[in-house]
Formats: sequence, C-alpha cells, structure tokens
Amino acid sequence: MSVHAVSRVPRTPVPQTLAATVTQRPVSGSVHSWDLSTGVDGPGTRFVTFLSGCPLNCLYCHNPDTKKMRNGTRTSADDVVAEATKYTTFIRASGGGATVSGGEPLLQPVFTGELLHRFKHELGLHTALDTSGFLGPRATDALLADTDLVLLDIKSWDRDLYRRLTGRPLQPTLDFARRLADLGQDVWVRFVLVPGLTDAEENVAGVAAFAASLGNVSRVDVLPFHKLGASKYEALGERFELADTPSPTPEQVAAARAIFATEGLNAV
Repeated sequence: MSVHAVSRVPRTPVPQTLAATVTQRPVSGSVHSWDLSTGVDGPGTRFVTFLSGCPLNCLYCHNPDTKKMRNGTRTSADDVVAEATKYTTFIRASGGGATVSGGEPLLQPVFTGELLHRFKHELGLHTALDTSGFLGPRATDALLADTDLVLLDIKSWDRDLYRRLTGRPLQPTLDFARRLADLGQDVWVRFVLVPGLTDAEENVAGVAAFAASLGNVSRVDVLPFHKLGASKYEALGERFELADTPSPTPEQVAAARAIFATEGLNAV
C-alpha cells in the first residue's frame, strides 16, 4: 500500500520489426515506472515494475497516475530486464525477487508474462504478480507457471461495497482466487482497511473465511488506508473522494488482523 517512488523509464521507441504473428512474443508494453521496495510487494527486496492501465477505479487508489495506459511510456522488455539485472546480486542476498504490479498488470497480459518469464528464467529471480484478479481469465497457465507468488487484492467481501469501491463486480476476483487454489499457487491476500468502509467486522470476517477456505493463502497483508497519494489527484486535476477519511488506528488494524488470525491465517 506504499506510494512508490517514481523512477521514470527512458523513452524507448517501439521496434519497427515486430510482426503481428500468433507465435511471436511481444517485447514492449506501457510502463509507468520501476522501483526497489522491501516488505510490501513480496518477500525480501523486490525489483517492482509498475505497468500503466487499470480497469478498476478504486476510491482509495494511492497511485491514480497509473490508471491510464496512455500515461505510461512504451518500453521494451529488454530495457526492463536490463534495469533489473543491475540489482540481482543485492536482490538475491535479501531473499527477494521481481514483482510486476500496476495499475493492473493483467491489462497487458502478454507483456506481463514476458517479464515474469525473463525475470524467472534469465535472471533466476523469485517472481510475483500483484493483481486485483478482475482480469484473471487473461492470465494464461504459462504466465502463472512463471509466477511464484500472487499478491491478490480482495478489497471487500460485501458485493455492493466492492462495486462502490472499485466500480466493478467482486465475482471475477473470487473466481480467479479459486483457480489459483486449484493450481496450488502461493497467494498473499492484500486487504486495505478503510475506516467507515471496509472495516466492518462482518466484512473483514467474510474476506478472512474465504481466504482460509482456499488452502493456498500463506499470508494476509492488512494494509492501513493512507492519504499519501492525495497530491497526485491534485496534480491530475481530479477529486480525491476519501480526502476526509482518517487512517485506521493501530487498534483497528490489530482487530482486523485478529479476525484473520482466528481463521488460522498469518496476518501481518
């Protein structure tokens, strides 16, 4: 839930030799930025690639500048991998890896798959996919085979609230979660605690019971809502609808984690 530092990618022209064939792997995508992070985007220190574009319109989005694909920079997979290569020794020493985030990376599923494949097989890094799951059908089996960990955002258990929060239905996320469970894919569930919205006990309990039923959730991140991205809305000329919403207290966060823990989940 941290606001990432913006490391703008260099302007890279789209190669003119790309042919539109079904067998060719694309080599470019719309990238917002990349950054190194610790503790939030998967285990250890991570090289995180933030892709542009997202089909959701979350009220508490802390990186609204990643919502539109056109706001990103067309960037080659070669350039992203070359940048990650600079940090591989440090990343491996920390037990970390590479994470593809957004925005929503499954809006660009083939480019995302290319990055995950190359991070895993060329650089030998642990890989993670950070997704809402709404576009889960776009994740091919090959993409998931190159993914060691899925960071799955389940934003609410209450269906009406989920639609209010995101503008989209919850069911695709649940379907994707069950598919990951069937595959035995390691999952960290991410749940943003927003006072007055997602913090109702029955809402938290619903997410907790569902996550526990899957059998493949190794961790739950209860992420306190914050307003560190409010200035981005101002820069975009947009209204931040939760500007008057407070961050949860430590006691509220602890109470939410306790609900997950009662289901036998490792909540942090």
